[in-house]
Amino acid sequence: MKVTLVTHGGLAAAVNLRLPPKVLDTDTLPENAAPELARLVAAAVATPKADQPNRARDAMSYTITVEDGGRSTVLKQSDAAMTPAFADLLTRLQKYLEQQ
Repeated sequence: MKVTLVTHGGLAAAVNLRLPPKVLDTDTLPENAAPELARLVAAAVATPKADQPNRARDAMSYTITVEDGGRSTVLKQSDAAMTPAFADLLTRLQKYLEQQ
């Protein structure tokens, strides 16, 4: 499974525009990490989006693309309206990306 994270907005919006997407290949993770990430992805996909409140000033938005077995799933949420399942996935994904 390949997972890509793209961030938009926030205080560093101009800097983020120049950065390439962060990509994680689960084949590079420890043995128990890939199933955990797959479980978090499934939970985020199955959870309906949070209600969209008014836009928050300088809020970050996140696009997580999951490519697995020829399928591609795109999840988009922001700091202003994020489900707990998406937040869990984002936190774990960021942790794994920092370790690369």
